[in-house]
Amino acid sequence: MSTVNIREAKAQLSRLLKLVESGEEIVLCRRNIPVARLVPVAGVPRRPGRLKGWIHVARDFGAPLPDKLLAAFGI
Repeated sequence: MSTVNIREAKAQLSRLLKLVESGEEIVLCRRNIPVARLVPVAGVPRRPGRLKGWIHVARDFGAPLPDKLLAAFGI
């Protein structure tokens, strides 16, 4: 685990993010007092469009709800 002052972190953010992506944790300090940690995000990296074909919106999605359902909610 590395410690870096905020001024240095601002100047070298890209390099620090590469270290974090490789699994290293970095502690950000203000005047040598720890204030935050940069850590890798857990789980699978996000990929836009990954759920394409899995999510379907019904054609009547915007249609009014049935009176019986509205009554159940007191509307």
